[in-house]
Amino acid sequence: MIAFVKGPLVQIEEDMVVVEAGSVGLEVRVPLSVLERLPALGQTVTLYTYFQVKEDGMSLYGFLDRQDKAVFKQLLGVNGVGPKGALGILSALRPDDLRLAILSGDAKAISKAPGIGAKTAQRVILDLKDKVSMEQVTESWMLANGAGQPKTAGEAGGAGLSGAAGEAVQALTALGYTNMEAAKAVKKVELKEGMTAEEVLKAALKHLSFL
Repeated sequence: MIAFVKGPLVQIEEDMVVVEAGSVGLEVRVPLSVLERLPALGQTVTLYTYFQVKEDGMSLYGFLDRQDKAVFKQLLGVNGVGPKGALGILSALRPDDLRLAILSGDAKAISKAPGIGAKTAQRVILDLKDKVSMEQVTESWMLANGAGQPKTAGEAGGAGLSGAAGEAVQALTALGYTNMEAAKAVKKVELKEGMTAEEVLKAALKHLSFL
């Protein structure tokens, strides 16, 4: 019903922000991963929202991009995970890290979220492992884009670089590394235009001993 809210950021609290929209202050609940990336008070912010209506009231949950909102909605589809639990998971793990935890079967990382036990963490992995992919993670990194100066794999843009990074991750997993280990190593690589998957792979291997 409410796809997004846009306006000046007027208040920040532990798990909630207030955005002025049409002379109305809207309370939007957000995970820690959003709080860490918000602009300064008074600046305009756009939050993509999920609107929940319950018998005891209505709530808005907000995210800085549509992909993160989609992850939140996927979590709500897991039996035993409500909005509070989903926010807790996305506060303990950034969306990309959550995807990597799901792909690598890392229930321990997911269970670090408040109120999420080992069984629920395993259920998250089982229910969502077919709904996330390594390509989504790589694409998300590239959306933190920019051109010109060399950037890390977590910041670089361009379809060619995205493809090389994705192929390097696949090569590392074929060598026996987990998806999470491979992705973290590739994310540390300083990507440059024209780099091949082999060059990204060699650079990533140098970082694995530091993970």
